[in-house]
Amino acid sequence: MTDTPLATLLQHLSQQTLTNELSRFFHGRGRSYPGLEHITVDWLQGQLLVSLFKEHESQWVEALKSELLILIEAQGWTERVSAVLLQHRYATGSPIDVVHGDLSAMPVVSEQGLKFGLSLGAKQNMGLFLDMRLGRQWVKSQAKDKRVLNLFSYTCGFSVAALAGGADHVVNLDMSKAALKQGKVNHQLNGHDLSKVSFLGHELFKSWGKVKKLGPYDLIIIDPPSFQKGSFALTKDYQRILRRLGDLLTTQGVVLACVNSPQVSAQFLIDEMAREAPQMHFDARLPNPPEFPDIDEDSNLKCLVFKTKNIN
Repeated sequence: MTDTPLATLLQHLSQQTLTNELSRFFHGRGRSYPGLEHITVDWLQGQLLVSLFKEHESQWVEALKSELLILIEAQGWTERVSAVLLQHRYATGSPIDVVHGDLSAMPVVSEQGLKFGLSLGAKQNMGLFLDMRLGRQWVKSQAKDKRVLNLFSYTCGFSVAALAGGADHVVNLDMSKAALKQGKVNHQLNGHDLSKVSFLGHELFKSWGKVKKLGPYDLIIIDPPSFQKGSFALTKDYQRILRRLGDLLTTQGVVLACVNSPQVSAQFLIDEMAREAPQMHFDARLPNPPEFPDIDEDSNLKCLVFKTKNIN
């Protein structure tokens, strides 16, 4: 094959190893691979999920499908790859084409020894953000004997990590009751004691009383969407959370503040924390997984640790 973006993608995929954990096999969205900026490939322990974030010419898409099948055969992966899926993330409903095999719509996968249930073909996102892998690892390492508040919890990936790390209790808050229901399932998949977990299906800015009553918290995780119609706009509403930290944290409290908008820098979080919660100081930025390369680290996921100023 000639030296084309498609050839680059296939060459990259040929160097991957099929493991018993889910993994990002190719990350074009970091703009490190010219011509492939709108493509990702994930290994879901049996299913290969290729996501297109913009529409491509039908000829190119058909070539991609054909070459993926050739690659699987050439790599000797036929017994391990039960399905090849092509998701059109740019289209309404993010439909999935089954290129090979049969779609397993609700697989259970593993990450660092923890189990998570995914949902494929029904929604845009599958239920776990893979670029947050090291964030979940950090939470697990920090959670022992802690009371944790997990804001914008989605399917409770941070909560699962915290309980696995020995947290005393985790409070999860998210507007989506369906996401929280899956979060409960994720805890059950890992054999966790559900008496140590709370699930609040509420809009945050109308629920400060409930959140405060269940505190104070030793660790607060803030991982909001960039924009949620009618409820959250990152550059406007993040500050409203930060100014509440003094009422929610213990005197030794720690905050993991995250943002995944390419337009919002890490410095935004540092500056806003200094303004709205001056009792906190910036401690460190967590690294992103190496399988998520980006030509600009400020366009990538930002996960920043802040500690109260009386902590060394």
